[in-house]
Amino acid sequence: MSNADLLKTKSAQVATAHVGIVIVSHSPKIAEGAADMVRQMVGDSVPLAFTGGNPEGGLGTSVEAIMRAIDAAWSEAGVAILVDLGGAETNSEMAIEFMPEERRGRVIICNAPLVEGAVIAATESSGGSSLADVRRTAEELSA
Repeated sequence: MSNADLLKTKSAQVATAHVGIVIVSHSPKIAEGAADMVRQMVGDSVPLAFTGGNPEGGLGTSVEAIMRAIDAAWSEAGVAILVDLGGAETNSEMAIEFMPEERRGRVIICNAPLVEGAVIAATESSGGSSLADVRRTAEELSA
């Protein structure tokens, strides 16, 4: 299965008032499972996208798939990315660098546990919090 098949959003029509959440994992199943947990906790109130696996269907991440996920979860309020391992963080950083300049400053990577961080970040976003507050709340889990 390709990254395009693995990238799923159920919130493309969500109003852009809430910070978007992107989940990036080396494993397609972990990415999908974390996104399912977020949806069960906050419903469709937050733009959400996920991606996992490499283009060949194995473990890994893809800069292009991460960029598509950012676009799918885009919100004028910004996008918070949660990652599982260092390679996902590195590829997410590269994806941000390739984003149009006017978007780069509104996309951040949270230093937080993937599943817990995604749920907490989405919960914070669903309450209308700013990108900075979403990040701070998610990163408190790592403190």
